[in-house]
Amino acid sequence: MNRAKVMSFIKANTMIIALVFISAFFVWQTGGKIILPQNVSNLISQNAYVFVLATGMLLCILTGGNIDLSVGSVVCFVGATGATLMENKDVNWVIAVIFMLIIGTAIGAWQGFWIAYVRVPPFICTLAGMLIFRGLSNVVLDGLTVSLTNTTFIKLFGGGADCYVRDIFGMDGFHLTTMLTGILACVIYLFLQIQGRIKKTKKGYETESLKKMLIRSVIISLVILAFSLQLSRHKGIPTALVIVAVVVLVYGYITSKTILGRHFYAVGGNEKAARLSGIDTNRIYFIAYTNMGFLAALVGMMTIARLTSAQPSYGQNYEMDAIGSCFIGGASAYGGTGKVSGVIIGALLMGVINMGMIIMRVDSNWQKVIKGLVLLGAVIFDVVSKKKNN
Repeated sequence: MNRAKVMSFIKANTMIIALVFISAFFVWQTGGKIILPQNVSNLISQNAYVFVLATGMLLCILTGGNIDLSVGSVVCFVGATGATLMENKDVNWVIAVIFMLIIGTAIGAWQGFWIAYVRVPPFICTLAGMLIFRGLSNVVLDGLTVSLTNTTFIKLFGGGADCYVRDIFGMDGFHLTTMLTGILACVIYLFLQIQGRIKKTKKGYETESLKKMLIRSVIISLVILAFSLQLSRHKGIPTALVIVAVVVLVYGYITSKTILGRHFYAVGGNEKAARLSGIDTNRIYFIAYTNMGFLAALVGMMTIARLTSAQPSYGQNYEMDAIGSCFIGGASAYGGTGKVSGVIIGALLMGVINMGMIIMRVDSNWQKVIKGLVLLGAVIFDVVSKKKNN
């Protein structure tokens, strides 16, 4: 493999390589504690909100590098409203869940209307939303904490000590269902990779070398198996991981296999050209921010379930973690570029950094400094790459 090919491979897999090296660094610095089964499980449970919010944030960023600063406050407001309904108003949890989803979606649509049809800059509109819904969260909770007691809701949305998928084999000390699920995931992944390559070859499309595809597929499969093994040695698959997997698969399909997904990329690539080609660009903006509100509502439920309470301070800096994961995962600051798979790598990287620093007992102020530098580095890399390509 010549130097040009090596550089091309490194550029195409920069974040994966970074994830491997950073993970190895924290394994070394924590004496292997970060890869203990319980910590691997906690990595998912504690960072599930990042995966979900970052997936929605990607759609906003694709439209032209736009972001939603209000998601943390929306998460808090939706969670506060749901907890108050269930605990103080004795509303059935199913009705409360439906109401929370409606509230979050309505907030997203409200902001989407001003951004898409009135053309209020997304930064200003969502900054206002951040202040409005943080204030309303305090109003709803009256500055107090509301504790959750509905065990069904808590378990369903990833909270409590028993928020894991049950092992149908009932083995003691090893969750066989989780291991088999991991193996099945590898088989499906390899099948889709091979099938995709065959289809491209038949249609005469350019494909990457078979060697590269096999190396990448084997590495990803080994990571999935290692991850499944560690979860199997703890309590199995966290409920939060099921929610994350559904969101990732659905939005991965939308962005890569549907006309709507291609429209997001087209608007971010060149809005004027997209409009001239017949794409309703206003509708794309509206959908992006309405969807962001919907996913913020979902995360609001996951947050109060995991913490078994609602507080006015929940959701702080959630938007920063989501935005950081997108840019670290390869989304362009200019829009039109980015994949859900990249966002997941970015979210994993953020999660590993968070947990590694916590285990190492790094001061919280220095944690913010380090995460800020990582985000800045990712954006600088994107900007410099764009200049070289031009």
